[in-house]
Amino acid sequence: MPAQVTPLTDERELLLAYLAQQRDGVRYAAFGLTDEQARLTPTVSELSVGGLVVHATAMERMWTDLITGRPSGDDPDGYLESFRLPPERTLAEALAELDAVAARTEAEVRARALDDPVPVPKGVPWFPDDVEAWTVRWVLLHLIEELARHAGHADILRESIDGATMYPLMAAAEGWPATEWLQPWEPARPAA
Repeated sequence: MPAQVTPLTDERELLLAYLAQQRDGVRYAAFGLTDEQARLTPTVSELSVGGLVVHATAMERMWTDLITGRPSGDDPDGYLESFRLPPERTLAEALAELDAVAARTEAEVRARALDDPVPVPKGVPWFPDDVEAWTVRWVLLHLIEELARHAGHADILRESIDGATMYPLMAAAEGWPATEWLQPWEPARPAA
């Protein structure tokens, strides 16, 4: 995907394109990392790039489950664990799961009207008690906002790991040609 979302005229497709762009932001931050690097927590927090991939996946799955009315398979007591790439999983596996959840989200959103109601779960401290339902449109906008926040977290973590920043990573991931003002990211060469 280019650095800018295509100026689509269909609202649903435009919202899905922005959602994909923010999801790609998380993906690009992980581009070229080893499993070990993806688990690094290079700041004072416990966040890692791999953990953010896992969390973005769990968060998007939970919201898509709300849209469909299916019970979420995510364990609320496992919230903090959703920010970790477990030792038995690879970054590639976590990214493949992110892709699968993205495909499901897109299919489910395309099967519904943007104004369809999405019931607000009760008894969740961060959900409003005085709102009965959101719309699919609201959920998409919330997903965009949440993924954008985590893509920003992932950018900071990635830069802390090896100095890589978003545009060179995006250029490398998408195969952009090198220019005098933008060089695609390349892995550091081992010292001789």
